[in-house]
Amino acid sequence: MHKTNYFISLNSRGHYYLFKAVLTVFTLFVTTTLFAQTSIKGVVTDSKTGETLPGVTISVKNTTHGVISDVDGNYELNVGPGKYTITASCLSYSPLEITDIETKKGENTDLNIPMQESLQSLNEVVVMATAQINSEVSLLNSMKKSTGIVSGVSSQQISKNQDRDAAEVIRRIPGISIMDNKFIVARGLSQRYNNVWVNNSATPSSESDTRSFSFDLIPSSQIENIMIVKSPQPELPADFSGGFVKVATKGIPNENSMEITYGTGLNTQTHFKDFKYNPGSPTDFLGFDNGLRSIGSIVPPRLNSDDKETVDAVSRNGFNNNWDIKTKNPLPDQRFSFAMNRRIKKEGGQLWGLTTALNYSNLNRTLTNMRNAQYEVYNDISDQVEPDNDYSDDQYNTNVRVGAMANLSFISNNNNHYEFQNIFNQLGQSRYTLRHGTDYTSGREKRQEREEYLYSSRTTYAGQLTGKHTLPFADKLDWTLGFSYANKNQPDRRMINRTENASTDEDPFNGQMFISQADIERNFIKLNEYTYNAGANYSHDLKINSDITTTLKGGFYGEYKTKDYKTRDFDYLFNENYFPYSFRFGNVVKDILIPENFGAGKLYINESTNNVDSYEGNNKLIATYLAVNIPYKKFNIYAGARFEHDIMTLTNYTSGTGNETKDSEYKTTDIFPSLNISYNLNKDNIVRFAYGMSINRPEFREVSPASYYDFDLFNRITGNPDLKAAYIQNLDLRYEFYPSASELISVSIFYKHFENPIEWSFINTGGGARVFTFENALSAHNLGVEIDVKKQLDFIGLKNLSVVLNGSLISSKVKFDESSIEDERPLQGQSPFLVNAGFFYQNDPMQLTAGLMYNIIGKRIVGIGLKSKSEGSTVNDDIPDMYEMPRNVLDFTVTKRIGKSIEIAASIKDILSQDIFYKQFPKFIDKEGVLHEREQITRQYNPGQNISISAKLNF
Repeated sequence: MHKTNYFISLNSRGHYYLFKAVLTVFTLFVTTTLFAQTSIKGVVTDSKTGETLPGVTISVKNTTHGVISDVDGNYELNVGPGKYTITASCLSYSPLEITDIETKKGENTDLNIPMQESLQSLNEVVVMATAQINSEVSLLNSMKKSTGIVSGVSSQQISKNQDRDAAEVIRRIPGISIMDNKFIVARGLSQRYNNVWVNNSATPSSESDTRSFSFDLIPSSQIENIMIVKSPQPELPADFSGGFVKVATKGIPNENSMEITYGTGLNTQTHFKDFKYNPGSPTDFLGFDNGLRSIGSIVPPRLNSDDKETVDAVSRNGFNNNWDIKTKNPLPDQRFSFAMNRRIKKEGGQLWGLTTALNYSNLNRTLTNMRNAQYEVYNDISDQVEPDNDYSDDQYNTNVRVGAMANLSFISNNNNHYEFQNIFNQLGQSRYTLRHGTDYTSGREKRQEREEYLYSSRTTYAGQLTGKHTLPFADKLDWTLGFSYANKNQPDRRMINRTENASTDEDPFNGQMFISQADIERNFIKLNEYTYNAGANYSHDLKINSDITTTLKGGFYGEYKTKDYKTRDFDYLFNENYFPYSFRFGNVVKDILIPENFGAGKLYINESTNNVDSYEGNNKLIATYLAVNIPYKKFNIYAGARFEHDIMTLTNYTSGTGNETKDSEYKTTDIFPSLNISYNLNKDNIVRFAYGMSINRPEFREVSPASYYDFDLFNRITGNPDLKAAYIQNLDLRYEFYPSASELISVSIFYKHFENPIEWSFINTGGGARVFTFENALSAHNLGVEIDVKKQLDFIGLKNLSVVLNGSLISSKVKFDESSIEDERPLQGQSPFLVNAGFFYQNDPMQLTAGLMYNIIGKRIVGIGLKSKSEGSTVNDDIPDMYEMPRNVLDFTVTKRIGKSIEIAASIKDILSQDIFYKQFPKFIDKEGVLHEREQITRQYNPGQNISISAKLNF
């Protein structure tokens, strides 16, 4: 049987030499850094009182290299030999620059820093600072001070990795992996168990089938940081268990600036090869269809097949009838971005900040010879696979992204801070798929050909108006008003199915490909989701005694969401008495779908829309919470409870053609307790414990009877109106060690227990047809260990090198009741292990950085199998689960600044370019009672290497 080595294997000579070249270059970088340790260190104090100052940022001017003073005011800044200008900044203190600080090889330089409190007068100019978490130092400092269990990545690390969007960024975080290149899996839990906020405001789902936020929507250049909260907290919505993802876009700038970036690139599977496409609309290059693919105005709300005149007009002119497939040589990848930052100080100390960005990308990707297969029960008698079908796909994708961001900040004084944040993204995908292979479901082998013409666009907008205020007695108030919108438009998805004629030898067309009635289909989908939210948090410090000052917190949150999902289906029928028998065997595009064939009584449109497949819904959530933070000696205790009342209303049609509807209501009212305790062993070592209860509510699509055909799964997906909410108990234990302000070593253990978890399942409708649906399992548990390391390597003499390493070991099991067709198995999407590693070289004097990154995930379930529950059945009668197999991913990046204005970056992503495999592992017991396991490939393709180069110009 076929076996694959899932560790690094250089399976071609080209890969070998490329890998060797990358390692050689990286080794050259390493060898330039072998010199003795040099540092600048000292104590930061208040120049007037002499008190030491913690939390002061000390950095080398015009670099990203910096540290933060500890609780005793101490700092140590590791640098190479040379002459530097050192900057120090802290809220309420005047920024300080110290020039001409000289360091020598192997020697430490002492530098104590006295900070002056900012002065105020009648014509006061107030020195105001904003807390930005955009560097590794500030990110780790934020994690260290957090009351819960948090992981994250900063924009500084993003620039090192040269990740293109949030999906690529977030997989660098411990315990996180990505499915379908856009959906997050946190701690082995699929996207439905995770929640996403952008700028402290809810985001709408970008998919119609389930709750999920597509992280590929946000370009990495718009991100300041991504934080993932892994333990429930009272101020956060309770509807998460894996991770609560908080994406922060860039805020108030430190200085006026402007930058323009242009990049280009190649994919080894795509470029310099033929690329097939169906001509689109003139606006496709902007990520949306201009109406070319829309249903024509002459098409009535419901097409009546008995109205011959209308059927005739619609068949001829109701739709775009350009079915031609053309071939071209694709252009290299195109990427462009523009950013402008403005910082304006007004008299009286007011500060305005404006951060704007525009992004554009246009990429082509080809996947050829993609194997897609589906199997029946393994044949234990002949010890052979029993395929339902076995196809090979050629897929041609064009992806366009247009993004814009505009964030306006206003600080009236040190006590009041306002922000108006806006982020917009438009994504368009044009895809043509040619599928050919063999279908076995009829009891004999028959060749099949299928074509899919797919265009899909997604629009997202998120806007927030926020305020942060310091009130009398140092009370704090922050509030948010938010609005977000998501649209998915899939106009005119067209499919052509052709099957081999397997009649008799007397048939002159025996063995040729033909179409049957309704084998040419058109499908239109529109999804609109609107989310409105408002929230506020208030905190008050209460001094118990000279040693203990508690913080009381309270707040509310309200959210109103609407979702409107509409679908229409059409197919083509032909009059067998009008056309000769040979008609169905013609070339579909050149001989069948031509103007002279269209018309009532000839080749005509038939509407097959099932109204049940459309739905509307709204969701109302009202929440409030109370919490207390108690610092006591080395302990910090943060405890609270959150109340949530949620009402989801679903409106769907009661019949396929009628207009009658019914409303279904789903309510939950709960109190969610949480407890987060941290114990500071000393200033650099922290132990944390967390407990919290959370919930996972069904989504509109999951309780709707609507169904949808998935071309990749070969099956339909339908909802389950009887779904219930799942409840989760979460436990975490974590140890954190901070060797310095820019370094972290942490180890976490987590456990989760689920009641009524929502999982995918199968409905076997007979005749080889299967339908995916959702069901409540009985219970589930999830147990895992995470490790995270961010460490400079100067302690072994590698001065400019750092390492980032995180990994997870996760075990889960889902239990089903006896009525389910499912057996115990791991949670869908959960990998038993994940590893991310990166070596980074940073030479500030040379303005050079480089990185070598590695990623692998363990095999995980991506498709649910079918277990036989018949009396006397054994494992021999089961269809096994489908797994995505482990795959080694190696990336290399290098960035070089030239002066102060130019930056050149290059990268090779997926250097090893290993095949992506999806597999099943059928088992059977032979006559001697011996258990055997086999493997069968359900999907296999190679995405190719991505090679890119870009230039950035700063003003």
